[in-house]
Amino acid sequence: MRSPGAATSRVVCVGEGLVVMVAQPGPLEHSDTFERSAGGAEANVARVLAQLDVEAFWLSRVGDDGFGRYLTETLRTSGVDTSAVIVDETRTTGMYVKERGSGSGHASDLPAGESRMTYFRSGSAASALCVDDIVGATSILAAADLVHVSGITLALSDTAREAAAALASSPGLLSFDLNHRPRLWTTGSADVVLGEQVRRSDIALMGADEAHAVFGTGDPDALRVLFPEPRRLVIKNDAHVVVGFDGAERVDVPALRLSVVEKIGAGDAFAGGYLAGVLRGDDQQRAIRLGHLCAAGALTAHGDAAHLLPLHRLDTLVTSSDEEWSRIDYDAERGIAV
Repeated sequence: MRSPGAATSRVVCVGEGLVVMVAQPGPLEHSDTFERSAGGAEANVARVLAQLDVEAFWLSRVGDDGFGRYLTETLRTSGVDTSAVIVDETRTTGMYVKERGSGSGHASDLPAGESRMTYFRSGSAASALCVDDIVGATSILAAADLVHVSGITLALSDTAREAAAALASSPGLLSFDLNHRPRLWTTGSADVVLGEQVRRSDIALMGADEAHAVFGTGDPDALRVLFPEPRRLVIKNDAHVVVGFDGAERVDVPALRLSVVEKIGAGDAFAGGYLAGVLRGDDQQRAIRLGHLCAAGALTAHGDAAHLLPLHRLDTLVTSSDEEWSRIDYDAERGIAV
């Protein structure tokens, strides 16, 4: 069996990167200092793929500013090819502030371990993504085994929506993560636009709760009937079981036992792991298990970036028996005291 995400695979992730300003735990108005990090759905996926030895590219726009240079350099040093990133001289790089709860009981504080994001991305450089940007990256896209985009990109602007639709002409597989963010949808009908993108994709991932909000059902079988077009359809739910369809075949794969530090970035990490599994030829169960393991690397760490186990250990866990899988304690795997 090949190691996770064989290096012969190439993936292009298309979407906005964001500078993240992480506040100190407690009410945001009391935070005097902020820690800077990098985020953004497709950028997060690219960083996970790079850790899994997939040749990952990031196609986006950033501002001609320090934050844009920081994002590009962070992705590059994470092993992601940033040659397709466009520097926009008239728009700024998007960012968000992450507020973290301390459980102090203050009126504007969150419970300990919870977080809340405030976005500053309206009119950002990435919102100007357009079809011309896709055309300009034809050589990279033509050589890709898979192209990945999320519903966040579709919500940024009409031109970004058109750019995402144009990705369907790429010869490789098209992957789409629903990532529904209601506040971003200022134009267009989310259910129609997102539904169209699901139907034009080869691989579609979504949470049961967001699917219910957009399409009126979070039931996996009902979603499969509603969306027969993607060969692979993956539905995550609050019961910590992921349902995956490969054609008509369904598998249910439970998540791992672990202590959650922070939930941000876990869905992107799952997508990166799952896609790496698909690219190396894993069946649905093993691909979803790799997704779970990568999501665990985000859930047990601060920040949007996942911290993965060594590749050889991931391989061993992915191929374990059902009984062995059910006994895995991820905290112990990471050497985290519980």
